[in-house]
Amino acid sequence: MNAGNGFRSEIRNGVIQDLAGKVAKENYGQYLRKLTLTKVRGFTGIEVSFDFPVTAVVGPNGGGKSTILGAAGLPYSSVPPSRFFAKSGKYDDSMQNWSIEYQLIDKGLNRKLPVLRTASFKRLKWNRTAVDRRVLIFGVERTVPASERQNLRRAVGSAFEAVRETHLPDQVIDQAEKVLAKPLAGFRQLFLDATDRLSIFSGVTANGDGYSEFHFGAGEASVIRIIAEVEAAEENSLILIEEIENGLHPVATQRMVEYLIDVAYRRKCQVVFTTHSNDALAPLPAEAIWAALGDRVMQGKLDVRSLRAITGQVEADVVVFVEDQFARDLVATALRRDGEMEMDMIEVHPMSGAAAAKNATLHHNSIPTTWQPAVCFLDGDQEDLADRDKHIYLLPGSSDPERTVLDNICSRLDELAAKLTLSLRLPLERQQRVVSVVRSRKTTNRDVHLIFQQIGEDLGFLSAHDVAHAFLALWANEFPERTTAIVDLIRQAQQREQPQQAPA
Repeated sequence: MNAGNGFRSEIRNGVIQDLAGKVAKENYGQYLRKLTLTKVRGFTGIEVSFDFPVTAVVGPNGGGKSTILGAAGLPYSSVPPSRFFAKSGKYDDSMQNWSIEYQLIDKGLNRKLPVLRTASFKRLKWNRTAVDRRVLIFGVERTVPASERQNLRRAVGSAFEAVRETHLPDQVIDQAEKVLAKPLAGFRQLFLDATDRLSIFSGVTANGDGYSEFHFGAGEASVIRIIAEVEAAEENSLILIEEIENGLHPVATQRMVEYLIDVAYRRKCQVVFTTHSNDALAPLPAEAIWAALGDRVMQGKLDVRSLRAITGQVEADVVVFVEDQFARDLVATALRRDGEMEMDMIEVHPMSGAAAAKNATLHHNSIPTTWQPAVCFLDGDQEDLADRDKHIYLLPGSSDPERTVLDNICSRLDELAAKLTLSLRLPLERQQRVVSVVRSRKTTNRDVHLIFQQIGEDLGFLSAHDVAHAFLALWANEFPERTTAIVDLIRQAQQREQPQQAPA
C-alpha cells in the first residue's frame, strides 16, 4: 500500500488478508468484536465493529474519538471507568443512563459463542460485569517531555542513581530502530523505585557519551516506551493509544502503525488508536478505519482532510464526494474545462469506495446548520446505489471511470494519436509507439486501475499520474458532452443552495 507522500508500506497484502481472516473466523483467545454505544455522550444506538485487529478512529475535535477508545476498554476489569469516563459532580448530569453493549470473544469463558456484556452508568456509578484481560493504555501524557513531568523530578540532579537499570531487550531495540530509523544499541531502562512502576530511558551517542531521557525527543521516548511495554505483554492483550502521531515524523507514524500490525500478527494482540493523521491510516485496510462524527460513525478509508467537509466545516459553495483519487481528478478536470465555475468554491473529496462516498454525502446533507449542499458521483457500475433525489449521481459510462476514459479515447485512437502523444509530452514521431502500447495494454490488462501505470512503464517509465492526466485532459476536450453533464449537476446544486443574505 502507498501513502500520499510516496511511502510504501512493508506490510504484505497477505498479512493484511490473514489478519482480517482471523477476525472473521474468531481465531483469538480474547478479542473485542463489537460494541454498541446505546447512549453515550452524543451517540445513540451506534455500532462499531472491529473487523481488523488494528483499528484507527479518526474524526474532528469533539467528534467522539476518545469516547470510542474509552468504550473499547470498559468491558475489561483492568480499566477503571474513570480513566475515560470520569464524573465531575453536578456538572456531569448527562451521564445518567449511559449504556454500552459488547460482543466479546473470550475462549476462557465460552469457546463457541460470543460473550455478551453491558456497562451502564446508573445511580451515580458505573455498573458492569467486567472480564479479565490485559489492557495497555498509552495516553497523550506519554509525549510530555521528561523535564516537565513532576513524578520524574527525583531523577534530576548530579546525585541521581537508578534503583535498578537494564539494557533494552534485543527485540525492543530492533523494533524501535525500525520505527525511529536510528541505532539504539546501548539504550537502557532506569527504574526510579523498587516497584518498577516509574522509569526513564538512557541512550548513548555515536561517540559513546551517555544521555538520559531528559535529552530525548518526546516522540522518541514515546516510541521506545510503547514498544518496550507491548513486547513484554502477553498474547491477546488489548492496546489503546491516544493520538498515535503525537511527537512523530509522518514516516515514523506510518512505521509505528506497521509495527502494531506486526504485533497483531506475531502476538495476536488487538490495537485501537485515535488519530488526526493520514499517515497513520496509510498502512491500514478500509475496514480498519472508523470516523467519529459527533452523533454517528462511518467505516472506511478516507482522507482526514475530508472530515471537515463531511461535517459541514467548509466555506465552499458545493462539496463533492467521489469513490477514489481518479474520480476526483476526473471531476476536477471537468470543472477546469468548463472554466466558468470558481474552482476554489468547489471541494472534491475522494473516499474509499461507493458506500463511503454515499454515506459521507448523506451525512453532510443531514446536518441542519450546513447551508452548502454535497453531491456524490459514483462510478458508472454503481447504479443500485444512485439516488438523484438525494444527489447521488453516476459518472459517465457503465464501468470504472478509468475504463470509460480508456474506451472513449481508444474508440478514436488513430484520429487522436498525435494529440495524445503531445499530452504525454512525447515527440510526435513516437505516436505510432503510443498507439501500439495503448492497444496492447488495453487488450492484456486485467485490472483497469493499473492501466495508466502500465502504459507509462511501456513508454519509458512515465509516471502513472502524468499518463492519467494526459488521458483525462484529452477525454475532457474530445468528449465535452460527458464532462458538461457532471458540471451541470454541480452547478444546479450551487444555484439551489446559495446562502441567503442577511437583511441590511
